[in-house]
Amino acid sequence: MTRRRVAPSPPLRGGLTVPGDKSISHRAILLNLCAPGTATLTGLSTGEDVQRSLEVAQRLGATLHHSGNGVRITSPSAMLTPTNPLHCGNSGTTFRLTTGLLAGSKVRATLTGDASLRGRPMKRLSTPIQAMGGHVERLDDGSVRVLGKPLQQSRHQTAVASAQVKSALLLAGRHCGVVIHEPRQSRDHTERMLQEMGAPLRIASDGGLHLSPGVWSPTDVSIPGDISSAAFWLVAACVVPGSEVTLSNVGLNPTRTGVLDILQRMGANISIEANDEHEPTGRMVVRSAQLNATTIEGELTLRALDELPILAVAAAFANGTTYIRDAGELRVKESDRIAATVAGLRAMGVHAEELPDGLVVEGGRPNQCGEIHAPHDHRIAMAFAVAGMGSSSGCTITGAESVQTSYPEFFQTMDTLARGRR
Repeated sequence: MTRRRVAPSPPLRGGLTVPGDKSISHRAILLNLCAPGTATLTGLSTGEDVQRSLEVAQRLGATLHHSGNGVRITSPSAMLTPTNPLHCGNSGTTFRLTTGLLAGSKVRATLTGDASLRGRPMKRLSTPIQAMGGHVERLDDGSVRVLGKPLQQSRHQTAVASAQVKSALLLAGRHCGVVIHEPRQSRDHTERMLQEMGAPLRIASDGGLHLSPGVWSPTDVSIPGDISSAAFWLVAACVVPGSEVTLSNVGLNPTRTGVLDILQRMGANISIEANDEHEPTGRMVVRSAQLNATTIEGELTLRALDELPILAVAAAFANGTTYIRDAGELRVKESDRIAATVAGLRAMGVHAEELPDGLVVEGGRPNQCGEIHAPHDHRIAMAFAVAGMGSSSGCTITGAESVQTSYPEFFQTMDTLARGRR
């Protein structure tokens, strides 16, 4: 495992673009895999997770032509049956969405991944697919065997608001039709993209998704910067005194901008110039500011779920005590992110406590040189790199290579901003 020392940072200065949105990248690949023909995808995420989706698409018969950070994908009229298991690495989106798209196909395949991925919950997806007449079998090692077969039209009330589960069920139901209701709305990238592809998808007034059988057209996708990656620099610029950072072409989908609402509620100095597009994007300028504690719960938690570790770091620099609730899903991510975040904050001298579904953080400023363990979780590694930058003593991150999952350029960008270069 790679150890990375992060020292207290001078003011951060400069402009940057963050890697392409990971969620949109996965969907651009896997939804186009279900639409025979050719599409051009530009701005794809450079992380390992999205590379896994590209590899899966290729193993199932797609032809890929790479050019810079773009890919031209030509999908077959019928997917191929792979001779060996499809390895999804650490990518839960690849794992779950591929399970859905295979369930209603004629393909039989086994999906596997690293130990972390194979330990994540699958019943929330396998149960509704089995109710459609599908065959999804969890193997002893946590891998999943999918025996593709014709499915029956069905209605589902999902147990949790999960964009991965919702998207997988839409993929499973593309030939037979499906109706999906969530307890709360999860991120809606799949719905937006399906509408662009001409899918017969109707969104009811109660939020229910009604997908009818029909043909999807291959569609070019220009992928904006990932707001989950931008969140690290938003917080870093807030907590490192004297900083001013400009982020361009960041995705501003309203189901994903909870992090902006929370930081602005905490007193962050962020200006936004938004563009009204199918997937909204914008330019943001963030300057250092004294933050204040807040409470994050309910719908706001769902809209900022991936960003909660870095928001907990922001809370460590804020005046007062911050409460994060309704975040039980963090327990079943790449790591138990509630436990990992609390452990990291304590290692840096911050008083923090676990709740069953969240955490409590007493603000001030991290004052110890912490040893942070993040061998399998990119968001923990990057969140505590930011904590080290803004702290008085820095930190050491064990497992820093985990940033390759979503943001391979993270530490290079950190060094560039600290030198004040554009």
